[in-house]
Amino acid sequence: MPALLAAIPPPPFDGFSLGPIDVQMYGILIATGAYIALRMASRRYERFGGDPETAERVALWVLGAGFLGARIGYVIPRIDRFADDPLSILAIWEGGLALFGGLFLGTLVGAILIRRFGGDTPAFADAVAPAVPLAQAIGRWGNYFNQELYGRPSDLPWAVRIEGGDERYAGVDTFHPTFLYESIGNLILVAVLLLLERAGKLRRGSLLWVYAIGYGLLRAVVESLRVDTDYRLPIVGLSRNNAIAIGVVLVGTAGLVWWQRRAAQLEHREPVEVDDAATEPDESDRGDQQEPGSDGANTGPWDGEDRGGPR
Repeated sequence: MPALLAAIPPPPFDGFSLGPIDVQMYGILIATGAYIALRMASRRYERFGGDPETAERVALWVLGAGFLGARIGYVIPRIDRFADDPLSILAIWEGGLALFGGLFLGTLVGAILIRRFGGDTPAFADAVAPAVPLAQAIGRWGNYFNQELYGRPSDLPWAVRIEGGDERYAGVDTFHPTFLYESIGNLILVAVLLLLERAGKLRRGSLLWVYAIGYGLLRAVVESLRVDTDYRLPIVGLSRNNAIAIGVVLVGTAGLVWWQRRAAQLEHREPVEVDDAATEPDESDRGDQQEPGSDGANTGPWDGEDRGGPR
């Protein structure tokens, strides 16, 4: 392998101590990304005419559900690793979050709660759409500090150096920085979403579908470079995450087409016209009617001819 002109060096540290507490950079970056995303989504929702308190309330639940879903998605396929130490399942600060699991559970909880709290679902979807990849772009740097999420061996100038290399690749210590590729890709996705919003071509609520398409494509490319999984789906030979990424693209495309058509139908639905002439009494039918109580007018159902009723 030719000598490198440059390389991304290993992180100088992966955390620090605050008294008896060990603080991991992975956890700091994940939390930072989540906080920035929450603030961005809340302000965008308010700009769309929604209640920012409702947005923050729902977003907090979405974040919690997202972390839970991401951890569950990571643990289930690797449950044998946690058999001897079940409590380590809770140690998310050490790494191990399956993003697709977090996106699924977070989206489900968000959709349920925004309706329950009487919020505007399409506006909330558009509000969070660019906030999610922004959080991902920041959080992915936690993988750098954990020396994980790297790809195949590489001698590119921006390859990342892994301390001790990888036992599967003897004598190699530089690899594709797939965490960096995904971080940059997510920032590009944020810009694309905001540009599409500014263009005004999409109906309210469509940006979340566009995010699904964009992130699915990005993740499919990144997964093709990763070597940290030995499991491959039968016949197709794709990794589990690669297959899920392709599925997300298909679902996002179908959802976007359906949502755009549905919104267009609602916009162009003809209002029911009321025939005012049919609802107004005909002048010829009014005759010489007089107001009750006036001279010559009936003042009650029993005036005039005696019908034998109560007096």
